[in-house]
Amino acid sequence: MPEKQIILEEDDLQYEEEILRNPYSVKCWLRYIECKLSGPAHALNLVYERALKELPGSYKLWYAYLRQRRKQVKRKCITDPAYEEVNNCHERALVFMHKMPRIWLDYCQFLVDQCKITRTRRTFDRALRALPITQHHRIWPLYLRFVRAYQLPETAVRVYRRYLKLSPENAEEYIEYLRSVDRLDEAASRLASIVNQDGFVSKEGKSNYQLWQELCTLLSQNPGSIRSLDSAAIIRGGLTRFTDQRGKLWCALAEYHTRSGHFEKARDVYEEAIQTVTTVRDFTQVFDSYAQFEESVIAAKMETDSEMGREEEDDLDLELRLARFEQLIERRPLLLNGVLLRQNPHNVHEWHKRVQLYQGKPHEIINTYTEAVQTVDPAKATGKPHTLWVAFAKFYEDNGQIDDARAILQRATQVKYTHVDDLASVWCQFGEMELRHENYDQALRILRKATAVPARKAEYFDASEPVQNRLYKSLRVWSMLADLEESLGTFKSTKAVYDRIIDLRIATPQIIINYALFLEEHNYFEESFKAYERGIALFRWPNVYDIWSTYLSKFIARYGGKKLERARDLFEQALDGCPRKFAKNIFLLYAKLEEEHGLARHAMALYERATQAVEPVEQYEMFNIYIKRAAEIYGVTHTRSIYERAIELLPDEQSREMCLRFADMECKLGEIDRARAVYSYCSQMCDPRLTAGFWQTWRDFEVRHGNEDTLREMLRVKRSVQAKYNTQGTFLVSQRLRVEGAASEESREPADEMQALEQRAAAVAAEAEKDKPQIKERILFVRSDASRTELAELTLQTNPDEINIGDDESEEELEPDEVQLEQKSVPSSVFAGISED
Repeated sequence: MPEKQIILEEDDLQYEEEILRNPYSVKCWLRYIECKLSGPAHALNLVYERALKELPGSYKLWYAYLRQRRKQVKRKCITDPAYEEVNNCHERALVFMHKMPRIWLDYCQFLVDQCKITRTRRTFDRALRALPITQHHRIWPLYLRFVRAYQLPETAVRVYRRYLKLSPENAEEYIEYLRSVDRLDEAASRLASIVNQDGFVSKEGKSNYQLWQELCTLLSQNPGSIRSLDSAAIIRGGLTRFTDQRGKLWCALAEYHTRSGHFEKARDVYEEAIQTVTTVRDFTQVFDSYAQFEESVIAAKMETDSEMGREEEDDLDLELRLARFEQLIERRPLLLNGVLLRQNPHNVHEWHKRVQLYQGKPHEIINTYTEAVQTVDPAKATGKPHTLWVAFAKFYEDNGQIDDARAILQRATQVKYTHVDDLASVWCQFGEMELRHENYDQALRILRKATAVPARKAEYFDASEPVQNRLYKSLRVWSMLADLEESLGTFKSTKAVYDRIIDLRIATPQIIINYALFLEEHNYFEESFKAYERGIALFRWPNVYDIWSTYLSKFIARYGGKKLERARDLFEQALDGCPRKFAKNIFLLYAKLEEEHGLARHAMALYERATQAVEPVEQYEMFNIYIKRAAEIYGVTHTRSIYERAIELLPDEQSREMCLRFADMECKLGEIDRARAVYSYCSQMCDPRLTAGFWQTWRDFEVRHGNEDTLREMLRVKRSVQAKYNTQGTFLVSQRLRVEGAASEESREPADEMQALEQRAAAVAAEAEKDKPQIKERILFVRSDASRTELAELTLQTNPDEINIGDDESEEELEPDEVQLEQKSVPSSVFAGISED
């Protein structure tokens, strides 16, 4: 700028002098510029130009200058020539600052704001060429935002392709842009390429399957726009790659053919899908999509016919489509069953269900049974595989083809089942079928064949041997054979079957009992007892209990007291090692035998043994029986020792009951002192707060049979017992709560635990207050504040058993001078020769 245009002011002199002294100092120029900020724009620009002429390589000066120039034209129209001057300033700056990305970014943004598309694109390209590749990541976001802002897809695509060479991980952004501008062919190609890259990591956090799903959706929904890829092959490739999402992929493939207009191909795909999927979820997705497809085809056909007029061919086509849709809906249960069978072809229950679905179609049922018995492996079967063979034979039997049913069951007996019981069931069903058709001899031959000993014997539980070699030890077959022999065979053959069962050691207690009853029916009593003995030798407690019980009952019924010693030996043998749980009935039966046919003392000894041998919960009942029988045989007095023994052995609750009964018996016998002693002993186990009934009973007893002293003694005992139990307060509280249950209906729910404890304590205190002697109870020997009237009334109570021998010291303690006592004259014979005063 010419020197004559430089206008200096007084404030500028000091800055000019400083610049003259230090023309290459950035700080001096910045101070000068700061002074000019408030002045006119052309003066400020002049200072910047002078400074940059001296220091053209200063980034700080260029950056500040360019920012100031952009600020000066900010509010002007973009067509103003001032914008071009600012652009020229940026160009001059880039001569020196071409390695500074900030200058390029500001320049490019400035050009973007001016809407100069071509110049802006070229400037971005110059920036990328000028800057090192490590700085390109700062330019590309602004560049991409610029190309996306205008409807120039070809330019944007070319820019994106260059960008992906530097940053291939941002391919998803490019794909999204391609979809937005409807360039679906290239979008699908790009998406397929990143799906095939095993090391690709999605910046949006998508999994490989999600990317594949997007690709399948893109291919299936836009078959006409995508030409560079084989859409059907890609989707079918996903079926083998993502086996857990086959339902969606099948639907995508069918949708691809549907949108392509190939409806028959789409229908073939749906049929293939529902015949191959192996999960219920995939089947549901495919079936719903298939049904929706058929509905849409029918709706489109009806709409087309209504617009263009209907013809006969159109009616046939529509009826065909409707019939096809109805058949699809009817096939759903069968198709679903096929899915479950593909999941597990050894599922017996599903095979039976499949047969039910074919109800009324004999050929289909036969084919299903045939396929089932050929497919199901007994070692892998879920359920019982023999039921398929049995049901197959039953189907032929119901249709009158007995020979075919026999052939099937005969074939079923050769199958290698995993359990002997399965094979036994087949033989039993075989025999039952012959019985239903009244072929009794044939049924016997079948069961005898089943129980025949094989050439190679094996243990029943030896899994390494085939079940056919272990069948001869199956109790199920033997039991049916025994039933048939009893009904159809001879006594000798039936006995041989039972003996064989026992020899094979497969008998159960019920088999032994049945054998003995069979012998008894034919009057072979000793043989039946031998059968019982053989069964007893086979089993131990508790399994032998039923045999012993039946054996002893039958023996007593047969002989009664004729073979008493033998019966005693049997009972002792039964009781040897008998658990407590089963001892009661045997002891009672034994004691009944002794009572009816033996000695009474033996019966009493047995009852005594029984009280020790039975379960603790049954001891009380046993003592009651013992006491009753002893009283009937020996008299009531003989039961005293039994009562004492029971009181010692039984728990407190039952012992209290025994004490009350013992005391009541003594009262009836007139043994008042004995009864009082029993009450006194029992009181030590009776808490007054919990057993008020006992104390009331004792008090009634004393009122009837006692006197003042005995009543006082009773109350003293009650206080001492109560004091003893009061020392166990926590125990009493919990015990009381257990007796009374949880809170009563009238009580409210406590707010917290402390309030609950307070309520419990109050309840116990109230109960204790109730148990204290009350004034109105008329027994106040221990109350110091009793009124004289009440005492006088008490003395008027008469005791029929009391002997009145005159006044004693106790009467003086109760102030007898103030009590109206009953007077009684003494006969004169008492005084002998002494004259009356």
